[in-house]
Amino acid sequence: MNSTVSQSTFLLTFLLSVGLFFFIRASTKDRTEVMRLASEQDGNTLMAALKEYFRSRAYRVAAVDAVKNQVTFEGLVSPSWFLAIFLTVLAFVGLGCLALVLSMLFPDFGQFFLVIILFSPLSGLLYWKKSGRLEKVSLKMENIPSEQNFSSTITVTAHRDELAELQRALQLKTLDT
Repeated sequence: MNSTVSQSTFLLTFLLSVGLFFFIRASTKDRTEVMRLASEQDGNTLMAALKEYFRSRAYRVAAVDAVKNQVTFEGLVSPSWFLAIFLTVLAFVGLGCLALVLSMLFPDFGQFFLVIILFSPLSGLLYWKKSGRLEKVSLKMENIPSEQNFSSTITVTAHRDELAELQRALQLKTLDT
């Protein structure tokens, strides 16, 4: 009975460790989305508001394509200290649990399994190295008339958090695509 409980505990802890690994890996995943947004402002007023919004968020104009009516902004996204520390603590706890279960299964080598806890700072380092990157935001002004009373329509390609903040800050409505 004791062996079955230990093996089951190991299996569950191992599965949780795999989930932790994928959670840490997903913390640096690119979450770029495309969204069509509409505004009651005319195109020139909206473009000025968009430029000011992105300037205030430390983006700069990287490219302007007048033929396609498209503007590309870019800015450096810095990693979060809080998230790096949080991921390190999470990895420390997860690897500590795995080491504890392994030391219960193999009591003769119990002290050696505690060494895997030393790998926990690698999760914060991985996040820190991969999350600091140059982020691009592409805006395309469209003159597509819609059944609603919107003056301007834009298609924005950006990180999903940036899209949500942009939509909130400029009171833009989402259009169905």
